[in-house]
Amino acid sequence: MDRITTMNMNLPQAYRIRQHFPATRLKDVGAAVTAALSKLNLGELIKPGDTVAVPVGSRGIANIALIIKSTVDYLKSLGAEPFIVPAMGSHGGGTAEGQAQVIASYGVTEAAMGVEIRSSMETVIVDQTPHGIPVHFDKNAYAADHVLVCGRVKPHTRFVGDIESGLHKMMLIGLGKHEGAKIYHRAIEDHSFEEIIKAVAASVLKKCGVIGGLAIVENSYDETGMIEAVPPENFYEREKELLEIARQWLPRLPFPKIDLLIVDRIGKNISGSGMDACVVGRKFNDHAATERDVVACKRIMIRGLTEETHGNACGIGLAEFTNERTVAGVDWQSTRINTITGSHPTAGMVPLVYPNDREAIEAALQTVGLVEPETSGIVQIYDTLELSEVVVSETYLEEINSRDDLDIISGPFDLPFDAEGNLASVFKKPQH
Repeated sequence: MDRITTMNMNLPQAYRIRQHFPATRLKDVGAAVTAALSKLNLGELIKPGDTVAVPVGSRGIANIALIIKSTVDYLKSLGAEPFIVPAMGSHGGGTAEGQAQVIASYGVTEAAMGVEIRSSMETVIVDQTPHGIPVHFDKNAYAADHVLVCGRVKPHTRFVGDIESGLHKMMLIGLGKHEGAKIYHRAIEDHSFEEIIKAVAASVLKKCGVIGGLAIVENSYDETGMIEAVPPENFYEREKELLEIARQWLPRLPFPKIDLLIVDRIGKNISGSGMDACVVGRKFNDHAATERDVVACKRIMIRGLTEETHGNACGIGLAEFTNERTVAGVDWQSTRINTITGSHPTAGMVPLVYPNDREAIEAALQTVGLVEPETSGIVQIYDTLELSEVVVSETYLEEINSRDDLDIISGPFDLPFDAEGNLASVFKKPQH
């Protein structure tokens, strides 16, 4: 390791600040699920003893265990026999056991839910799109009498359209499992995202027993802001409207221009791209903001992986700098499977690796232009879901004092490096 690249720089002092976002929050999530599902009149469709597959994805969704438990309890009240299906494309290492472990880490277990979890990577080809693309669907879900799709509606980290992440993506990528995810992502290289979504969703809705969807929208604080049940015939139009709400509620970094963004942790439970590319300004180009991004980060440094990602470091390639302990925690098999399935190999590429945080930060600040290190614009975040509290360099003090949506919690202080040169965590682990 060439230690000449770092100079024990004078770094700017920092402030811990709180961002205030407008937020709608459900007080009783379980009751909201029941109230929403009752509007679908499922009792007219479900006969006593009918099986209902309820898919659960790999994304970090607030209150997901409560939402799924309330869903299966409601289905039981109708006399149905619900079961849970992990629905996450290639995540969990692309294995049935791995996918069951992913949802178990969110509290979705047979014991907690009171229903069976049927995890398999087998699919049934139920149709073929006009493009000649086979339509894959989870074998267990296809064998059920009905399927109730559950998913969070949000902007996609790469694709742009009226529909991005949500009920449609759960039907395609989630319930399409590894085989479906591979073929759809390959098809998107030749056809538009919206074109593939419409074609595959039409087949799934027609042939796979979908009786409704439970759409979740989260507020800027990573809390459940809205839960809405959607009949199948309204999936497209309503999800398009919910996506606009989700875009408005997406949390944001406090400043539009940042020299160095330090991200404490990335993971599949945070975002499909490890850190939300929409938040950090890397949706359209892995290493530079475009005119369509709302924030521009010259450099990004990643400090670690979440426990829940199980070593899947998809998204690490969107950063330019990281440390040795992050790379040591990567499950490269899982990461390779995920990035190749998603046709996004650069997301798994390794940034420049330094022994500790201090050396990575100092190296990064040598690449941000003519700005001196002690006057550079640095922002440190816990992850891209938790942005209510962030650490920022004193460079932003004048702007902080001029805005009503930002409060200083503490500071100024020196960035808290320990004896090994690593930043001490200043963020508490959020509870859901």
